[in-house]
This record gives sequence, structure tokens and C-alpha cells, in this order.
Amino acid sequence: MTRLFGVIGHPIGHSLSPAMQTAALRALGVDAIYSPFDVPPRFLRPILRALVLAGVEGLNVTVPLKEAVLPLLDRLEDDARAIGAVNTILVRNRRLTGCNTDAKGCSLALRELGWRAPSSHVVLLGAGGAARAVAWALASGGIRRLTIANRHQARAHQLARWVSRLFPRLKAAAVSLARVPLEEVDLLVNATTVGMRASDQAPISLRGLQRRTLVYDLVYQRETPLVLAARRRGCVAANGRSMLLYQGAESLRLWLQRPPPIAVMRRALEGAMSVQGKR
Repeated sequence: MTRLFGVIGHPIGHSLSPAMQTAALRALGVDAIYSPFDVPPRFLRPILRALVLAGVEGLNVTVPLKEAVLPLLDRLEDDARAIGAVNTILVRNRRLTGCNTDAKGCSLALRELGWRAPSSHVVLLGAGGAARAVAWALASGGIRRLTIANRHQARAHQLARWVSRLFPRLKAAAVSLARVPLEEVDLLVNATTVGMRASDQAPISLRGLQRRTLVYDLVYQRETPLVLAARRRGCVAANGRSMLLYQGAESLRLWLQRPPPIAVMRRALEGAMSVQGKR
């Protein structure tokens, strides 16, 4: 019997998860379909119920549903509960377990770029579900200082208070996007959606950015203005493709209880990005 997996979000046409996960399932010899489902937030409850009744075994969750889905789940894994956002749902006997593989995906992606967390100052742009996962991953890794900037500064303050409570040794603060300090920053992470549209500019001014600063943009659809500008300044900079890869691989591991084929998934992701870039 063909198994069913998928990804939910709104909009969902930009997602590269179907190409990556379909290639992985094929490589593992699993008879399964992985489909994208466009789910406006107001229809999340009935559509999620319909997918469960249809036999879905696992779902990835993307914006803007990572937090909205929480009250609809039967159980939360520890990381998902702490982060307050879910990007992976495991379905067993019609019971839904919420997980968060974004944090591990972020840690693995940054490690691939040579990042070492202890005693570092990080600037994080954004305060939504993805930003919470990044903050959790970085704080767990032992960073010393975290500066959070967001369009709505109240949300940045809320995130700073949250991570400070969980990690009392971490010095966390919130600032406006117009006043981001970059002079002594080891890592700059963009966890906003700025950069997804071709017309977007960099989310902040890069004045003061040092060459030693690693820049990572969670937007994975293209080389964003932030990434390109950082490279012009001599920084190591990358988009979120590797985080997408690793969080997706961890989702697959949860669903199938088997090691994911990372190399196959990476090739499929690169191929899908190449096709998308030609559109």
C-alpha cells in the first residue's frame, strides 16, 4: 500500500521539500508519495483532519503554520514544546506528535560552514517560529551573547526574554532593525522571510559588518541580497539550503526510523533549485 507524506504551508508553491523527499523515498525503496498541500491558516484544522483520515503518516510544516498547528496536536516532543513551534508532524494511529527538526538542521548547517558556537556574539533577525528554533539551537550550543532584531520590536523582546529564561547564562537583548550592531558579531542569521521575493533588499544595513562574520540566511530559494552583499564584504555567507536539507533529513528519520540518504537529498535539492532559478 502506498504511503502518504507531505508538506503544509501557505503559499506552498515555492517549497523544494517535495523534490528532496521524493528522491529520498525513492532511493530508500519506499512505496510512498510526498505531496505539497496549500493550507490557508483559517482552514488548517479541517484540512489537517482530512489528511489524517486520508492516511498521511508524516507532514512537514512551513510558514505560516509552525505555531498555529500547536493546539491541534495530541503530543509535543521536548524540543518542539520548548521552542513553541513545529515543523514536523508524526502520525500514528491518527494521533499527531509535533516535532521540531529546525534546530538540529540549523546546527548541522552551521557546522558544515565551519561554525563553532561557544563564547560568540550572534545577531538574529526575526522573532517567529524559525527564529525561535535558531535561538534554541545557538543557545544550546553555548553562545555568550544574542542580539535579536525584528520588524515588530515587541516580538523581539518577547523572544529575548524567552531564551534568557531557558539559558540564564546567555546575555540576550532586543533592538530595532535600524540599530543592529555588527562591529563585533561572529554570526549573523536572517530568520525573516525578507529575501524570498526577487524585489527584496537586504533586511538591514550591513555597515560595520566585519569580514570575519559568518552570514547565514534561512531563505533558500535564491542567493539573497543579504548573502550577496556579505560576500562582497569578504564574509563567508550562505543561504538556507543546507538547513532545509538537514531538517528534512531529520524529519525522514523520524517518519521511517531509518538513516536518510543525505547525498541523494542534496543532489535533488540542488537540481530543484536550478530548475526554479530558470523560471
